[in-house]
Amino acid sequence: MADGAQHFLATAAGQGADLRFLSGGGEMGARVRAFDWASSPLGEPQDWPHSLRTVVALVLSSRFPKCLVWGDPMISIYNDAFAPILGKKPMSIGRSFRDIWSEAWPSIGPIADKAFAGEATFIEDFPLVVNRNGYPEQAYFTFSYSPVLGETGEVAGFMDTVIETTGKVEAENRLRVLNAELGHRMKNTQAIVQAIARQTLRGMADEEALHAFTQRLIALSSAHEILLKQDWQAAPLKAVVEGVLVHHLEANRFQLDGPDFHIGPKAVLSISLMMHEMATNAIKHGSFSVPNGRVDIAWTIEGEGEDAVLRLRWCERDGPPAAAPTRHGFGSRLIEGGLTGTGNTKLHFLPTGLVGEFEAPVNWISAGAI
Repeated sequence: MADGAQHFLATAAGQGADLRFLSGGGEMGARVRAFDWASSPLGEPQDWPHSLRTVVALVLSSRFPKCLVWGDPMISIYNDAFAPILGKKPMSIGRSFRDIWSEAWPSIGPIADKAFAGEATFIEDFPLVVNRNGYPEQAYFTFSYSPVLGETGEVAGFMDTVIETTGKVEAENRLRVLNAELGHRMKNTQAIVQAIARQTLRGMADEEALHAFTQRLIALSSAHEILLKQDWQAAPLKAVVEGVLVHHLEANRFQLDGPDFHIGPKAVLSISLMMHEMATNAIKHGSFSVPNGRVDIAWTIEGEGEDAVLRLRWCERDGPPAAAPTRHGFGSRLIEGGLTGTGNTKLHFLPTGLVGEFEAPVNWISAGAI
C-alpha cells in the first residue's frame, strides 16, 4: 500500500474510523481519499452506508472502466480505467454525473433515469457527441447502467461500466466504404472483361460459348458480392446457393433446406461455380427446361469435430428423365469438382431427374471462416 494511503488509514483509525474500503485504487483512489467529502452531499466517508462503501471499494479495485453514480445529486466516483474516457475534462471525482456529461445529457439522461427506476441497460456502440478535449467529437461506447441498491433495498444509484469503441466503429465504417468501392470496381472490371472477350472472340466463337463465358463471370461476381457483404471472411451457405440460382430463375422453382452454416471464401467461389453449372444444365436438359420442373437442394452436417462432413443433395423433379452427357466439357469438370473443387461428387441420372450428391469435410469447407 502506498505511503499516502497508509497515512490516511492510520489517521482515520486514530480517529476511530474504519476506512479500509478506500485503500488502493491507484491515482483515483488517492483522489477519493484527498477529496473534501464533508462539503459534498455524501458527507464524510466514515458516515457512508455499508452499501456505498462496498460499491466504492469494488470500483476502485477494478481494472475495467467503472463509474459509480450515487444519489439524487448523481455524485461520481470512478477508477483509473475510467479516467481516459473523460479526456481533458476537469477532475470529476465528487462532481455530478449530469454536469460531467452535460453536452451528452439529452442522450444519456433518459438511460440514467431508467437506472434510477430500477431498469438495467446494456447498449453496444452507442453514438455520442462529447466535448472532452476542447471540441465536440463523435464517439461510440458500449456500456451498461446497472442499478445499485441502498441499505433498505431502494435504488440509491447506478454503476456505469463502459468501454469506448470509437476506434472499432470507425474502422468498420472505413471497411464498409472500401468494400463498397471494391465491389464497384469489380463490377466495372467484369463489364470490361465481358467486352474484351466479346470483341476478341468475335468470329472465333459462337454466341453460345460467349453466353456461357458471360454467365460464369456473373456467377463469380455473385460469389464476390456475397463475400464483400461478409468482409471476405465467411458467408452463409444458403445465401451462396440462393445468390447463384436467382440469376437463372424465380425463387419458387427451387427449395432450400439445411442448417445455418457458414463457409469459407474458397468454398464460396467453388460452390457458386458448381451451382451455376448445375442450374445451367437443368435449364438446358433438366427440370428447369419445363414449366413445372423444380429442384430441391438440402444439406446436412454429419459427425463431430475433425470427422464432421457436409453433405449437399441436388434433386430435380417434375422434369424430363436425366441422361448422362455425351461430352465432357469445362462445366462438367466444375460440377465434378464439388463443394471444394477437389471432388467427392456423385451424379445419378434417373428417370425422375438428375440427383447430385456432394460432400466435403467441414474443416475444409469452412477454412477461412470467422
